[in-house]
Amino acid sequence: QVQLVESGGGLVQPGGSLRLSCAASGSMFSALNVGWYRQAPGRQRDLVAVITSGGRINYQNSVEGRFTASRDNAKNTLYLQMNSLKPEDTAVYYCNAEDILVGMNYWGKGTLVTVSS
Repeated sequence: QVQLVESGGGLVQPGGSLRLSCAASGSMFSALNVGWYRQAPGRQRDLVAVITSGGRINYQNSVEGRFTASRDNAKNTLYLQMNSLKPEDTAVYYCNAEDILVGMNYWGKGTLVTVSS
């Protein structure tokens, strides 16, 4: 079992920045593929960024160059630095962890990011 808790969401003006964190517990964090997803009202949940256990990072095209995902395996924590935020980035952001050895996927409860003036 893996427990994930997101933090760092809030209200920010267009062009501003936020840093999300996701604290993980319950399993060997370094062995997990981890990532961020988001879901805007009335829309499906979409991938924002994923970091494999080997450190490879992939981003959704719309956030490439503005968002930076990182992980600190010593702290069992995943981060998402979001810069140059746009109103269309408004969504609930979810942390995800995939344990490919046991075929399990885990989700946090989400943190709301609102980009508005």
